[in-house]
Amino acid sequence: MLKIEHLTKKYDQKKAVDDLSLHIQPGEIYGFIGHNGAGKTTTIKACTGILQFDEGEIYIDGLSVKENPLACKRQIAYIPDNPDLYEYMTGIQYLNFIADIFSMGTERNERIHRYADAFELTKDLAQPISAYSHGMKQKLAVIAAWIHEPKLIIMDEPFVGLDPVASHLLKQMMREVCNHGGAIFFSTHVLEVAEKLCDKVAIIKEGRLIQSGTMEDVKGDTSLESVFLELEGEGC
Repeated sequence: MLKIEHLTKKYDQKKAVDDLSLHIQPGEIYGFIGHNGAGKTTTIKACTGILQFDEGEIYIDGLSVKENPLACKRQIAYIPDNPDLYEYMTGIQYLNFIADIFSMGTERNERIHRYADAFELTKDLAQPISAYSHGMKQKLAVIAAWIHEPKLIIMDEPFVGLDPVASHLLKQMMREVCNHGGAIFFSTHVLEVAEKLCDKVAIIKEGRLIQSGTMEDVKGDTSLESVFLELEGEGC
């Protein structure tokens, strides 16, 4: 579903991501773990086509992000760590705008109201997004990501700002996507979240992949004890 091959991204002479390779299969929730500044967001933005990269290739369902950017973007949804929404719009205007981008028909109405009801946001959809709290904006971004039923959902620290009920619902929705053949790739620095939720994880440090596999395999690697201690020190 998502194949990253020898990805390298430089800022001046510094390598933010250094020769990174990962393969996320259909049906997998794949956690991308690392401390703040490790290169997670840079990798994610390269996968979504937001950032150009210096070396390597990224494929989404067999299509090159470089050569087929629009075709790749039709198959994915992206939720950044701090959603940048059009705040002059109301919630429902924004969701319909996203639905229009993906050429959705009347099915949009059922999906919008189903997810808005689940996140208890329905009564707020008529309000301007500028009046939303951070948590409400995060919920709106999640709904916008889900309504066109993408094959691959990429998220950067998606649980930040969500209350426990909304976080639990999002985890259920992530599993449902994978149960229907989709895939999830999301970043976190919270080990507990990855341990409970992910089928596989990758650990990145200073731009380099240092381990990947199931959580059991990764946590069983004694050479990573110092890395886990670092992460736990960031509030895991």
